[in-house]
Amino acid sequence: MRKRIFSILQYIIFLGGGLALVVWQLNSMTAREAHEFRQALTSANYWLIIPVIAMSLMSHVSRSMRWKLLMEPLGYTPKLANVFGVTMVGYLANSAVPRLGEILKCTMLAKREQLKTDKLVGTILVERTFDFICYIIFIVVTVLIQMKVVGNFASNELKKLSSGSVFPIWAKISIFILGVFLIIYCVKYLLKQHPDNKIILSINNFFKGIGDGFSTIRNLKHRTMFLVHTVFIWSMYLLQIYVGFYAIGGTAHLGLNAACSVLALATLAMIATPGGIGSFPFFVMKTLALYEISEPMGKAFGWLIWGVSTGIILVVGLTALIILLSTQKNTIHEIHKSDTGKDIHDGGAAAGTETLETEK
Repeated sequence: MRKRIFSILQYIIFLGGGLALVVWQLNSMTAREAHEFRQALTSANYWLIIPVIAMSLMSHVSRSMRWKLLMEPLGYTPKLANVFGVTMVGYLANSAVPRLGEILKCTMLAKREQLKTDKLVGTILVERTFDFICYIIFIVVTVLIQMKVVGNFASNELKKLSSGSVFPIWAKISIFILGVFLIIYCVKYLLKQHPDNKIILSINNFFKGIGDGFSTIRNLKHRTMFLVHTVFIWSMYLLQIYVGFYAIGGTAHLGLNAACSVLALATLAMIATPGGIGSFPFFVMKTLALYEISEPMGKAFGWLIWGVSTGIILVVGLTALIILLSTQKNTIHEIHKSDTGKDIHDGGAAAGTETLETEK
């Protein structure tokens, strides 16, 4: 009960912070800036949003295909349509409550395809760990190729982040890793002391399932395709921003370097608030200010890209949720029917055999 209350309060705080950022950004503009902001959005070339939408959808499909590759070592071969559907529902859930989507899509796919949720959670941990490593590499490359523009900005932000916290970043990471190992040790110790306890056995089996899912990276059958999908996904993210620049006159002159900076820094906004509401346009505005783009123009571009991304998640996510829920009953009915039919057939065969033996 306390955990649920804490989760609700955490969501309200983050969502409230995001909405507060929206109100602050809109109210802080002068009359001239507000006019420039509206003009930038009304004069935007919305035809260029079509390829942005296409690239966004392709990145989501590619991510679904990559997740399927991680399931292969477990012997799981779910339908791509189901994997894509639960992936989009996961994004939809994350836009409301951070990290809820990861658990939801695992449970939905497990129920629909008759798989084990804990092992699917393990594959998600592998995917998120790999994406985090890729993100760090992307940030380093972005800073190196634009040392003068981005280097100083990133250095100042890291100093602010470190000075505003009691513990440095490396200490927080170390504490997290230590905590994980401590939990594993405690579970193993309790299992030895109480090997027949159902609760401890359930916890142990859950962690074992996650471990099995996490080990899929070692037994990956198509490693080249996994890397190809990863590069493709990040390329689509980058090109969405780059093509989006041409939709607004004030940002049309920006190149791939600026797109790298926006992707590297604005991605943090998706972590700060649910779905990046309020924070995404703000981060984009601050990033584009490094390239001498006015605040109203930067905000307009940020809201445009955020609106397209959120719109896709809402439309496709809700559509996928409706389809999955409406067809879930039929799937369960078919599975139950096939199982019942098999039981009847087996029972009939057994009865027939007993009859023949009796006659003999």
